[in-house]
Amino acid sequence: MKNLKKVDKEVYSALTGEIKRQAEGLEMIASENYVSKAVLEALGTVFTNKYSEGYPGKRYYGGQEYTDVVENLAIKRAKKIFGCDHVNVQPHSGAPANMIAYSAVLKPGDKILGMDLSHGGHLTHGHPVTLSAKIYKFIGYKTESNGKIDYEKLEQLAIKEKPKMILAGFSAYSRNLNYKKFRQIANKVDAILMIDIAHIAGLIAGKAIASPVPYFDIVTTTTHKTLRGPRGGMIMCKTKYASAIDKSAFPGFQGGPHMNNVAAKAVAFGEALKPEFKKYAQQMILNAKTLEKELKKYGFKIMFGGTDNHMVLVDVFGSKGVTGKEAEEALDKIGITINKNMIPDDPRGPIDPSGIRIGTPALTTRGMKEEEVRKVANWINATIENYKDEKVLNIIHKEVIKLCKKFPLNR
Repeated sequence: MKNLKKVDKEVYSALTGEIKRQAEGLEMIASENYVSKAVLEALGTVFTNKYSEGYPGKRYYGGQEYTDVVENLAIKRAKKIFGCDHVNVQPHSGAPANMIAYSAVLKPGDKILGMDLSHGGHLTHGHPVTLSAKIYKFIGYKTESNGKIDYEKLEQLAIKEKPKMILAGFSAYSRNLNYKKFRQIANKVDAILMIDIAHIAGLIAGKAIASPVPYFDIVTTTTHKTLRGPRGGMIMCKTKYASAIDKSAFPGFQGGPHMNNVAAKAVAFGEALKPEFKKYAQQMILNAKTLEKELKKYGFKIMFGGTDNHMVLVDVFGSKGVTGKEAEEALDKIGITINKNMIPDDPRGPIDPSGIRIGTPALTTRGMKEEEVRKVANWINATIENYKDEKVLNIIHKEVIKLCKKFPLNR
């Protein structure tokens, strides 16, 4: 980074600081991961200089022979991974991908049945603060006290509300979904069926959990998180919706795609097609199950009754009398990064909720397995139980750094 160092010392300093933070800390935010050196290299290329409005073979500007190559590669590889009819790799991220999908098949005022945010849904699945909630009418469904979705109740709600779309998917829910039940309910009320797999795309790509693609009309995802690609979005759909999705993405919602990002998506999808990615996906779940088991042993209440994927949602306030914000700040001090998170029907607000969300994608990328996760669970418990004791936190922080050095990034 000699040019950056010479041109902008302030940005260079922040970047080197972030490199050190990531190298010496344990990233356990469920939506974050580490990309490979190849993906990083693709992101920092001259593709960033190129405008490419339109689609391969149908661009509005000239000079597209190589942009077409990388976009076609990304599409071809995504189709091979997920077995979908049609793919659009241009969405800049997950939230825009959802808005593009909604606007492709819905009219303002149409009803969408989506998962309640405090029960594991995402902001773009109907939270009042979002633009989508100002355009469409969202009806929320919740989990039961056992942490599962009651599909009979969901069906009754769908019959009562008659939504134009039924939306599955989540940002903090840790159980597998019954895709077939969603399909049956959607058929019963003649609704378009969409799922947001942003969190579990890598687990699906690695065949660690079942694929929703055969059951759903539209599938949106991010390309980072468990899929281990660059920060970006993607939409897959049945052939019936292909033209509407493409027109909604461009010119409907976005201008030119970020071609450096599309090139990096192609690289990441190529990595996801390798045999070792299946082992990676399986290990993410093994690590999450180990984390669940260990935290339960220390007296933590795990929401939804446990995990089937890469994350656990923990009620720290109900378990230890420590708020989500206090837990997040204490863990930051020892070099473990997690995020505060609401739990179902949380009595506390989103700024300082009762829960924390913890994920295993980044730890697994570093090569950590069950043995290391057990150590990490121990540190999480010790930190939360001693969150005001700086001396204890300093001792744990040194242990965290020691473990990180054994499992360097991009090794």
